Amino acid sequence: MHTIKEIKEHLARLTCISDVEAFLEDPRAGVKAAVKRRKKEILAEQAEEERLEIMLGFERQAYMQGFNLVAGIDEVGRGPLAGPVVAAAVVLPKNCKIKGLNDSKKIPKSKHETIFNEIREKALAIGIGLVDNETIDRVNIYQATKIAMLQAVEKLDLKPDYLLIDAMELDIDTPQLSLIKGDAKSASIAAASIIAKVTRDRIMEQYAQQYPHYDFEHNAGYGTAKHLAGLKTFGVTPIHRKTYEPVRTMIEK
Repeated sequence: MHTIKEIKEHLARLTCISDVEAFLEDPRAGVKAAVKRRKKEILAEQAEEERLEIMLGFERQAYMQGFNLVAGIDEVGRGPLAGPVVAAAVVLPKNCKIKGLNDSKKIPKSKHETIFNEIREKALAIGIGLVDNETIDRVNIYQATKIAMLQAVEKLDLKPDYLLIDAMELDIDTPQLSLIKGDAKSASIAAASIIAKVTRDRIMEQYAQQYPHYDFEHNAGYGTAKHLAGLKTFGVTPIHRKTYEPVRTMIEK
């Protein structure tokens, strides 16, 4: 009779539920528990595969229309009180699936770097756009976001022939589709979301060393309690958005 350890190792190689369930004939509780775990893992893997298939839907529609280089575009940093808005444009290979890829807000922060690195490895091209707080104050965050997105597209090494954009339309001749909550619907936009998020988080971590009293390494410039306490005690920094409340009121006082 095989040991439970040997059976677990064999189960780990199986991908068919019926093959796994065949081991339920073994009366040992340890085997039954192992079978239950493996079935759960296989179902989770199947669900993830189905989700990733759905997230390629808009890209495949573009390919069917004759487009070949589809760029997903997204931004991070509209809401923070400090720092830049960052946009990314990502061109993935056709039918590219990256396990766990989703809207960056739906992915645990602990997994951001791993998925970020896989996108960097697999992407055909990546472009990043950045608009600082002073420009945001001058032109407003909506226009600043557009500028950052256009920068991201311009910095791609490959010229895309179709754009999938998260909730925005760009003043550019390239055919495009704006998708509300696109970072949860399109693999390309989700990839751009992760690239923009990790890039901006790194920028804010660097600012945290320069301005250590605002907890930028944890809040990325958003108005958390520690950030607001830092503002109250140490005042406004050069990277704060002066048209955003409560920064604006603090300056007027």
